[in-house]
Amino acid sequence: QLQLVESGGGLVQPGGSLRLSCVVSSGVSVNYYGIGWFRQAPGKEREGISCSSTTGASTNYADSVKGRFTISRDIAKNTVYLQMNSLKPADTAVYYCAALRLFQRTCNRSGPQYDYWGQGTQVTVSS
Repeated sequence: QLQLVESGGGLVQPGGSLRLSCVVSSGVSVNYYGIGWFRQAPGKEREGISCSSTTGASTNYADSVKGRFTISRDIAKNTVYLQMNSLKPADTAVYYCAALRLFQRTCNRSGPQYDYWGQGTQVTVSS
């Protein structure tokens, strides 16, 4: 059973940065999975904000984070990162990573297709 564990959330001032980590634990390389990052703010629907296709060859970002967030993989650590810069109060949410078994050449930020989910990490952007 694949397990995903997020970390790196916290309280940051507007304009600041955070790096979220998603450790993939299954005995199988993270490169066998498509990975997505999602977030959900109170009272709002879950938003797919970034994804990385199987092997990481393709990435995609929501317009709300494009140019500020970067998804990357460290194969040796079996970890996927979300580097978040120029954070805004509107970025406040619980952030989740998710993994997809189906091979993808190009990734998709649609949540229902993902098979495994982490427990989430809280990001709060406030002065």
